[in-house]
Amino acid sequence: MRQELILTYLFVYILSFSFAQEALPLYEPTKVKASGDWLLYQANQPAALYSTQDGHLVLGNGLVSRSFSIAPNGATIGVDHLQTGESFLRSVRPEAEVQIDGIVFEVGGLVGQPIHNYLLPEWLESMEADPGSFKLQGYRMAETKERFPWKKREDWMPKDMPWPVPGKELVFSYKLDEAALEELGKRLNSDDGRERLVNDTFESLRNEWKRVESDADERSSFINEGKAGEIMALANTAVYAEQSVLPQASVFIARINPGTDKSSSWGPGIGLVFSDQVVKLNLRPGDEAIGFFDGYKELIVNGLSPGVSVWLRLELRDNKLLASWSYDNNVWTQAGEVAYTQSPVSVRVGKMDPTGKNSDHPTAKGQLERSRIEAFYMLGESDGDVSPLEAYRYLKDITVNVHYELYDGLPVFGKWITVENHSGKTITLNTFKSEILAVTEPESHVDPTEKWLYPNITVETDYNFGGMTAENIFRSSIAWKTDPLYLTQVNYERTTPVLLEVAPKYGPEQEILPGSTFASYRAWELIHDSWERERKGLEHRRMIRAMAPWVTENPILMHVRSAETEAVKKAIDQSAEVGFEMVIMTFGSGFNAEDDSEENINRIKSLVEYAHSKGVALGGYSLLASRRIGGGHDVVMPEGMTPRFGNSPCLESEWGHAYFRKLYNLYQKTGMDVFEHDGSYPGDVCAAEHHPGHRGLADSQWNQYSRIADFYQWSRSEGIYLNIPDYYFMAGSNKTAMGYRETNWSLPREQQEIIERQNIFDGTWTKTPSMGWMFVPLVEYHGGGKAATIEPLRDHLPHYGQRMANLFGAGVQATYRGPQLYDAPETKELVEHWVGFYKKHREVLDADIVHLRRPDGRDWDGILHVNPSGQEKGLLMLYNPLDQDIRRTIQVPVYYTGLHDRVLVEDQWGQTTSVEVSRDYYLPLEVSLPKKGYAYFSFK
Repeated sequence: MRQELILTYLFVYILSFSFAQEALPLYEPTKVKASGDWLLYQANQPAALYSTQDGHLVLGNGLVSRSFSIAPNGATIGVDHLQTGESFLRSVRPEAEVQIDGIVFEVGGLVGQPIHNYLLPEWLESMEADPGSFKLQGYRMAETKERFPWKKREDWMPKDMPWPVPGKELVFSYKLDEAALEELGKRLNSDDGRERLVNDTFESLRNEWKRVESDADERSSFINEGKAGEIMALANTAVYAEQSVLPQASVFIARINPGTDKSSSWGPGIGLVFSDQVVKLNLRPGDEAIGFFDGYKELIVNGLSPGVSVWLRLELRDNKLLASWSYDNNVWTQAGEVAYTQSPVSVRVGKMDPTGKNSDHPTAKGQLERSRIEAFYMLGESDGDVSPLEAYRYLKDITVNVHYELYDGLPVFGKWITVENHSGKTITLNTFKSEILAVTEPESHVDPTEKWLYPNITVETDYNFGGMTAENIFRSSIAWKTDPLYLTQVNYERTTPVLLEVAPKYGPEQEILPGSTFASYRAWELIHDSWERERKGLEHRRMIRAMAPWVTENPILMHVRSAETEAVKKAIDQSAEVGFEMVIMTFGSGFNAEDDSEENINRIKSLVEYAHSKGVALGGYSLLASRRIGGGHDVVMPEGMTPRFGNSPCLESEWGHAYFRKLYNLYQKTGMDVFEHDGSYPGDVCAAEHHPGHRGLADSQWNQYSRIADFYQWSRSEGIYLNIPDYYFMAGSNKTAMGYRETNWSLPREQQEIIERQNIFDGTWTKTPSMGWMFVPLVEYHGGGKAATIEPLRDHLPHYGQRMANLFGAGVQATYRGPQLYDAPETKELVEHWVGFYKKHREVLDADIVHLRRPDGRDWDGILHVNPSGQEKGLLMLYNPLDQDIRRTIQVPVYYTGLHDRVLVEDQWGQTTSVEVSRDYYLPLEVSLPKKGYAYFSFK
């Protein structure tokens, strides 16, 4: 991902801004549909752009297609899986959304769809462009391009991988026209034209807010489970936040989601506090009404739709306070008015008592319920003297490009936006949404549901952090949201999460200089053809391997626990002797990546040269987050938030800038090959305003992530292997932890063996074997004494061998942490055996895993490696944890090996037999497994 602003010297898209493209082939779905299973064979259709008889465009590859209108505006009008015939799109939305200089614009899209359950082609004829949106100017096609350079380490790869991913890029370009400026003029004469004094979407709780929370229940909070603005409270109790009213304020707006709240007079709302009274406008979900308390009495307006977010508005005008409400912040319904003689002193949002004050019902407090204040705005007066057609004419010189990629043989779309500033002034991109996709629901529930099933699309981005699994993406860069336009859905509260939005949670709040371009992060959308867990996992893993092919680098590595010169040389020597490929000076070894002294750099450089002379890569460990720096260099978290790991420096502080300068310097001067970066940037925001690399809270996450992603991508270009316990694969990292609890290595050795296989079995549902590391502490680690420790290695050969059988047999590399890999000839022979096994079968071991039986210590367990494109198409790895030999007939699912008729089975002693495959693609295999042992079989 290119996070920096890239200087653009010439506006080169002259031809692309014309619809007069060369003739495109006619789209005929039955003819372009790919035959065969894409997981087994390369699909027979490359990505291509087609036209339809009614003038639309289709980007397809025989597996999936995405269709676009080009008039009256650009819009996605279809997302289809061609092999299953399933349509994923139910409603047309904007192609993107940008907020520039505080003004929100839709990019592309069509309006006027009668209902949003499904989309009929004939409806498109009457749908129109939103007059205020960016309009399509043209499109162009190109080959896919690499996101950043990758220096391949092919010795660590099972086979070469293409980079960039072969496919096509389709770019749509949009600009504002005169009609959009006229529409903007109308908006600026409404609330959109007022000065925003407070603009709060409650990503965190700002210091200006004072929380008032009932003590009727210990869970009462305005920051429920760390989420600012989410209210947890008994129905008839008061929980709200209050801040002072600014002197120039005249309008107060809150967007409130009633959630599960069923109260009435205590319903969530907004209140203006005067010296002698409170005027309150609130939701009454309990009786589906709006309540307006004018300081003396309450007026109730019936007709509130349940379960949807509602805008509440209070305006001070001509000595009157006007109250109104809306579902869309556009069409408002009056709720009441009252005269006032003095200015309000403060504003409250949340649950107040019937008079807008802080009290609970004396007896009937009700049950715990959840609601949310989603946004609050305090606005000033509008400037009626400014002509938007003049003051905002520079916006016509802004181009928003919507980029799509579709890849050969993969049911995966890539998408991102770029914003080009061809005006004569610096603009600020406050926020963006690079994808807004209204998807069909996979299930319908009338009643409230605790856990929804999301649509059958897996989304990845290269803006993902804060943990070691793909799930962290929901905290960083995407969301499945409820759809406010989908009023005809089955769910009574209309909370079905079927609107995909790709947007950062903060900012990015980036300045774009004249002649420069901003690029968003990228999203990849995998359109699944099945709900079956194994197949979905295989599809996901295949996508990761294609979009981030460096994850296939899988070196055999050792963690040496001392960075002293002789200790490192011993580790290098032993690694070279037994075939290990990498040594890392581990945590606690004394290696200091921040020591930029000439003495340290020269010493490390000499060690690197020594390692390279032995054919071994060398690198070290550094801790970034989860430590405190002090001196004003740490992140300043908003109230109610704490750093992900308790403490963390701000990467855009002076210390952060110096830290990365030292890393670049160290790796450039020493030639080290691997960097293990612990506690990588987890997404902590920073509200400090004195750090040189960001201006405040809004741009802090974007800038910090850009800092670290740039370093990781530079590392990829230099061939530096990256071990990072975070989900940075798309941004350049090679490997993260497979998933384990470190204190488990203090358990008795026999228990460690089974738990280790459980960790691998569970982790490889979403990771390829090469994407996750395991851990083998050769010396005591977290206690446990002799019963838990492998050293002396020669005294525990059966256990040491079993650990390597677990790991190399799964194609999973572990960090073998200790002073040595072997301590006797027989230990060395054991290590050499398993290293040789792995290298002999590397291609199939590093391929996909089919899960057979999870380890439980009560019977056999096993996995099947599958590689349909290789010579060795499968490798079956079986384990017996019991104290006795066992014989079993195992039905092995061989479909994903590509062997569908007969299989030549070769056991670990070289004995072969030919076995027929059943009609349902199972291979009946009789096996004998030794007690506390294993067996493996190669399939050809």
